[in-house]
Amino acid sequence: MKKSIVLFVILLLVSASPSWAQCAMCRATVGSNLSEGRGVIGTGINFGILYLLSTPYLLVAGLIYMWYRTGKKELKERLALKQRMDEIYQG
Repeated sequence: MKKSIVLFVILLLVSASPSWAQCAMCRATVGSNLSEGRGVIGTGINFGILYLLSTPYLLVAGLIYMWYRTGKKELKERLALKQRMDEIYQG
C-alpha cells in the first residue's frame, strides 16, 4: 500500500512539471492580445482555467461520496451482524 502511494506521488510530481511551463505562455498570449485590443482570447483562457480548476474538486468530491457510501454500507452490515450475535447469545 505504501509503495503504491509513493509511486503515485512520484508520478504526480513528474507529470506536473510540464504544466507549470504553460502559465508563462498563457500570460504572454493574453498580454499580447489585450495590447492589440482583443480580449476574446483572454476570456476563453479564463474559462479554460476555471474548467481545469474545477476538475480536481469534482474528483475529490466523488471520492468523498464513495467513501461515505462505503462506510455507511459497512456500518449497516456491522449493526446487522451485532444484532444477529445478540439474538444468538440471548436466545
